[in-house]
Amino acid sequence: MEVLNVTRLPEFILLRLSSLPEDQKPLFVLFLTIYLLTLMGNLLIILAIRSDPQLQNPMYFLLSFLSFADICYTTVVVPKILTNFLSDTETISYAECLTQVYFIHAFENMDSYLLAAMAIDHYAAICNPFHYVTAMNHRCCMLLLVFSVALPCLHALLHVLLMHQLTFCESNVIHHFFCDINPVLKLACSSTSVGELGLMTEGLASVVTPLACIVISYLRILITVLRIPSAAGKRKALSTCISHLTVVPLFYGSIISVCFRGLSSYTVKDRIATIIYAVLTSMLNPFIYTLRNKDMKRSLGKLQGRIKSEMNRLSPTKSIKIHKP
Repeated sequence: MEVLNVTRLPEFILLRLSSLPEDQKPLFVLFLTIYLLTLMGNLLIILAIRSDPQLQNPMYFLLSFLSFADICYTTVVVPKILTNFLSDTETISYAECLTQVYFIHAFENMDSYLLAAMAIDHYAAICNPFHYVTAMNHRCCMLLLVFSVALPCLHALLHVLLMHQLTFCESNVIHHFFCDINPVLKLACSSTSVGELGLMTEGLASVVTPLACIVISYLRILITVLRIPSAAGKRKALSTCISHLTVVPLFYGSIISVCFRGLSSYTVKDRIATIIYAVLTSMLNPFIYTLRNKDMKRSLGKLQGRIKSEMNRLSPTKSIKIHKP
């Protein structure tokens, strides 16, 4: 363990997912595969929504930005993990660590607020179907989007500014495989009371507020669905929420289990929970939102057809150029 006595550490040392040398390459291949699947799946959702006129509605508008946030969030976390698998030292500079903390919390909270915005959209569609078009107009969608982007950025900025005031004079080993607020706070030798207070109040509010919005929206939806007389009507109403209801417990369950517990003793269970919310959720979202969604399946099929036709159109041109005397 490296011990320093400075106010600004030049760098931190991150933990690896496994300390065994023979595990590094298999883990690298695994995380690279997950990262590529995350990029490809979320990018396909964005392209399918943007290219299909029938998907130009609030639900898919918000879903496309959720996919964009997932791409950004995973890109902040995974490439550094991949680099550490192949390098001899798992160091990260002080500035790079603060930058990673900022973007991790910005995109993480962005996911949370976008999920809340999507719950509001489901509430408006099911509980007020006759006023849905006017309630969820373009202006309202843009306000929800701005709100979902601006607040997380301000949350993350506050945490980084509080962390920047800390001084460090003990170990520079972060008990985590990426920079996060709790493990970095535990390395500080100056008072962390303000940072911990901000984490437990403002940080808690940034998670609980969207979650409360989701819970209230679905309670209202449940009350409305129970009033529908026919079983077919109930199934149709609930079918629009299945994908969202699958993602919400996966996202919040894992994030709450890690973020509101101390990370001084980082167990295998904590590592698994962190991997779920930091890596796997972003990869699974495209599958969850397409497997039970006929509109997304149709749009992805059309996108695949356009890609194939474009490739077929270019293939004869290449062949002519190759065989041209």
